[in-house]
Amino acid sequence: MTTLFTRAEVRNAVELLASRSLIRLVTEIDDNGAIPPRRLAGTLPDLASHQLRRATETARAHGLVHVAPGAGLQLTYAGSELADLYDSAARWARRHAYPAPVCEFSSRIRHVLDLLEPSLATERADGFSRPTAARPSSAEAEADLARPRALLIQWLTGNPEVTRVSEPDPVA
Repeated sequence: MTTLFTRAEVRNAVELLASRSLIRLVTEIDDNGAIPPRRLAGTLPDLASHQLRRATETARAHGLVHVAPGAGLQLTYAGSELADLYDSAARWARRHAYPAPVCEFSSRIRHVLDLLEPSLATERADGFSRPTAARPSSAEAEADLARPRALLIQWLTGNPEVTRVSEPDPVA
């Protein structure tokens, strides 16, 4: 099953999903369990308070986390699937030293999402979309990239609100 998205939809989704603070929040909860809201700053000290607030608001707005009474922020099913996508992308990047042999986890994910972006949609002159292949450095890398690509397509299909591009407000 191939689901096609417009370039704008894919770009919107990649920009949202590749946010360093969102990646940190989702993967921290996935790795270590629920985080009480008052402990966010201590759990993720490398993020400024405005980054934490924005990541939390974004995660809640897109149904990635919810507040469980007595536990704190927990991943929803969509959040757990996103964490799986992040893990798959990071594993691929480490295996292929992409974008560099030594790189921060969230940067690896961002680069893989950027690499996958063109393969999910392209605009044709007739207005329809067709996929194009991302071009990793080898056939093995391309084959390995199939799993993160499939997870991304599956996640975007199950969470279409992430692809929605807001229309500019009309000028009065």
